[in-house]
Order: sequence, then C-alpha cells, then structure tokens
Amino acid sequence: MRVHLVASGKYHDIDFARLELLKLLAENARIRTTVSTDYADSTAIAAADLLLTYTCDVIPDPAQTGMLEDFLVRGGRWFALHGTNALLRFADDGVCETPDEAPHFMDLLGSQFAGHPPIAPFKVEVTRSDHAMTEGLRAFRVEDELYLVRRRADLAVLLHTSFAGSCPEFRDSEWNEHEVPVLYERKVGEGAVLYLTLGHCRGHYDLQPVAPFWPHPQRCAWNYPVFYELLRRGIRWGLRLA
Repeated sequence: MRVHLVASGKYHDIDFARLELLKLLAENARIRTTVSTDYADSTAIAAADLLLTYTCDVIPDPAQTGMLEDFLVRGGRWFALHGTNALLRFADDGVCETPDEAPHFMDLLGSQFAGHPPIAPFKVEVTRSDHAMTEGLRAFRVEDELYLVRRRADLAVLLHTSFAGSCPEFRDSEWNEHEVPVLYERKVGEGAVLYLTLGHCRGHYDLQPVAPFWPHPQRCAWNYPVFYELLRRGIRWGLRLA
C-alpha cells in the first residue's frame, strides 16, 4: 500500500507533525511511504493509493493542480489535514488576508481557510454517525485552532462545531456559523477528499519572520487521543481498509 506525504509550510511545527504522521503510517508494515515538501513529485503522487497532506500556505501551480484532480478522478484518495487549504497574505496593517488566488486547488479540496479565533477549547459534534470515520464516536471537547472556512463544493460534513464571534487577526473577522465543518468528505470522480481541520502545532521558532520567538509551544489536538484515533481512521479510509 502506497502513501505519499506532503508536509511543509509556514507558522507550524512541520517537523513534529511529519514525524507523528510517519509513526502512524509505520504501524502498518504493508505501507510504503514517500515524502515531499510540495506537490512537484507527480510520479510519487500518481503511484500512491493515498495522498496525505499537512501544509500551510503551500499551493500547487496550475499543472500540479490538474495532476491532483486527475489523481482523484481516477480513484485516488486524499486525506488533507489542518492548513492544507490555507493561503495567507499579511497586509501592511498586519492583518492576515486569505485571497482567492488558487480557485482550482480550493475547489478540489472543497473549502478554503478564512480565519480562526484565538486558540481555546471548543466542542466538536458528530454530524453523521453512519460513516467509518465517525462510527462509535461521541461529541468531544478539544483545544485547537477553530478553523473557519468558505465552502467551495458540496461537502458531506461528518464532524462540526459552531462559532459566533470575532477573529481579530484576520480580515474576514466577523462570523456567525451554526455548522462549521471539522471533518468532511468530498467525492471527486472515482476518488475522494477527506478533510480534518484539527491539528495545529507550533514550536518556538515557527512564526519567523513574523515573530522571532514564540514563547509557548503548542500541540493542541495532538494532545488528545481522539485526534490520533481520527488520524488512524483517516489512513484506513484512504487505503480502503475501513
């Protein structure tokens, strides 16, 4: 079973996330994993059964986006985590903007990150319990970045939360959302995207050049067994073992 992992990007402890994901993949001796920092290795992606991504502000070019669509249409599965759908630009006033500069890529994923409130605990509800990703799960509380997204396709939401309030660091700051997707599935051709927004992590030096030192390393959902359960289920989903 072949997995290709793309792990790279800004403002996150990518080394930590990459290592944790590789540990999970190593739990199954049949899995063979290739790793890259972007979407340029079309050969490895085309050969994979599962594409697994943990990125932030890593956007494929148009040709690579077309390759990703072909991968999905012919039956590939893509398990996208946390900031995969994030495209960030800091304006002169310091506010973070999330411009629509990669519409094809975001359409494929089914959503685009638009902002998050300050990190705090929130409750995640089970939207659908009739899916292998959520069967037997109960609602849970987690401390993480609560990702607010703009939907760009029809999504089968599996886990959700809600949010009404302000995201002061982002241009798109005011929200009142009854159903904020936390985990969803999107069918594309014979394949599918599974998106899980949880999983923020940051070390001391990951905000450079915005800030030279971050005093409090963050692990957020990585501190919770339920997150690892979702990751394991997502890998099984991607390899059609669930």
